[in-house]
Amino acid sequence: MIYEHPLAYVLGLEGIALMRAYTGEHDRAFVEARLAEIRKLLDSDLLADAAVEVARVDTVAGYRVWSQTYDGPNTAFDIDEPFIREIVDALPVGDALDAACGTGRLTAHLAGRGHRVRGVDSSPDMLERARQRVPQAEFQLGDLSSLPVPDESVDLVVCSLALTHVPVLDPALAEFARVVRPGGHVVITDIHPDGVARGVVPPVRLPDGQPGRVATYRHLVGDYLRAALAVGLQVRRCDEPLHPPGEPGQGTDVLEPWDVWPWALCDLAPEAAHAAIAGTASMLFWHFQR
Repeated sequence: MIYEHPLAYVLGLEGIALMRAYTGEHDRAFVEARLAEIRKLLDSDLLADAAVEVARVDTVAGYRVWSQTYDGPNTAFDIDEPFIREIVDALPVGDALDAACGTGRLTAHLAGRGHRVRGVDSSPDMLERARQRVPQAEFQLGDLSSLPVPDESVDLVVCSLALTHVPVLDPALAEFARVVRPGGHVVITDIHPDGVARGVVPPVRLPDGQPGRVATYRHLVGDYLRAALAVGLQVRRCDEPLHPPGEPGQGTDVLEPWDVWPWALCDLAPEAAHAAIAGTASMLFWHFQR
């Protein structure tokens, strides 16, 4: 179980903001405002007894629930799809693998470009939706650490928003290197490790109503690099797009439901949240070639 306390999260944002002030990014007035806000938060009854026990669920159970709404508005899609399309659209048509294909959003794009596409995912529920979405593609149930794909059988591997759900990167990167042909490409996108550290982890409501988080792991940039180089994948590009600039929101005395934590918790201390997140990366993009 995960113990999620909204007061702890908001105080964490305040702490990150104060650390950035300590290194010269903000002035005395900012620091004094943060300290005053912390005192107010500690004295308030709003968050005192609002902690929630949250189940940590595996991807199969988590995506069984999330598959029903996965294709709804998702800002991560808006960020990673332009990067993926920029690379994929410049490559010749061939055999492509959408690893952890989910509901087939990228499978559809690859097929639309003329690729012969197979999708692999560990979630039967996601695969069912993918088959309906892209009937011309081939889909198989499988795990990233043991792909049901022959050696050197594809020209392109795409894997989006999935590797933060594996505890260790090495087996998955080794599988990508195994199935891609010499000269082939591997394109990976995921939530940035700094975002994972700030609690950007998929929430789901389990059938009994209990809150749950899909098991998620924080992999450093160097972890990806070491795992890729060890299996002969060479870096062609690495991007860390920043969070778009924005003004602090309005403070609120309303605690939103757990389902929109941690994002809604930022509204409880908007200036601290803005200072903590501004200039940090939202996602991590890789383009490798074998």
